[in-house]
Amino acid sequence: MEKILSVKNLTKKFKRIVVNNISFDVEKGNVYGLLGPNGSGKSTTFGMLLSTINPTSGDWYWFGKKGTDSDTLKKIGAIIEQPNFYPYLSAETNLKIVAEIKGTPYPRIDEVLETVGLLERKKDTFKTYSLGMKQRLAIASALLNNPEVLILDEPTNGLDPEGIIQIREIINNIAQQGITIIIASHLLDEIEKICSHVIVLKEGNSIYSGRVDEMTANNGYFELKADNNTLLINALEELQWFTSVKQEGEVIKAQIRDDASISASTLNQKLSEKGIYLSHLVKKKLSLETQFLELVKNTKNHA
Repeated sequence: MEKILSVKNLTKKFKRIVVNNISFDVEKGNVYGLLGPNGSGKSTTFGMLLSTINPTSGDWYWFGKKGTDSDTLKKIGAIIEQPNFYPYLSAETNLKIVAEIKGTPYPRIDEVLETVGLLERKKDTFKTYSLGMKQRLAIASALLNNPEVLILDEPTNGLDPEGIIQIREIINNIAQQGITIIIASHLLDEIEKICSHVIVLKEGNSIYSGRVDEMTANNGYFELKADNNTLLINALEELQWFTSVKQEGEVIKAQIRDDASISASTLNQKLSEKGIYLSHLVKKKLSLETQFLELVKNTKNHA
């Protein structure tokens, strides 16, 4: 897979270290999430990668070329701050101004407005737009120059649930066009629904970089119920496929060992051989939130 971006030991120190020796790669055609709470170094990382902030140390390579020069910036569309358009001008006129700056032909304006669902509102002034519409117009602006990479810093910040869903759908549609997307967010749910890969930042440190579905080696867990849960618990513990077996209300939760590969049908068969018949059996994966909390807890334990 072609590398769009490669970050090597990137560090930024102001009065304190804000970004601490982080390294990660971004491969073409994927959606990457830069995940962490406010103050974890996400925006500073973007600033360095776009050459608006000078790094203390470290290197990065866009498209195999070191640093970020003017030619590289032409391949990148970015929204780092709040949308900044002329309030009394229409969306179309605002984008014409951006198109002039970027050297983009005007016909491209209708294309990007259609992508973000604003084509029918292109004659309306910016000040009449809702917050979600303003954010969508900003994405349209970032897409004007047909970028290979789209960088979005907290794209759903402050939006209502409907606005969040609209932005999510737009991002998914853009990704299907083959554009590589990097999103900074503090929202676990957003990253889980949008991104294929994630870089987790905690106090400026990268504590994980990889696929979202491989954030931990966790195989998930089973939820089970039987007429006699005591016998069920004993049988599950005897199988030695689980790291923990515990009862929560009427349901038994059995955490699958990382080195165990077991299907619901196999487990059901094994238990029936022991004379235990289940009234409830569901295999579930841990949510990204649970995995994230485990990840953070483990880094604390190893600190």
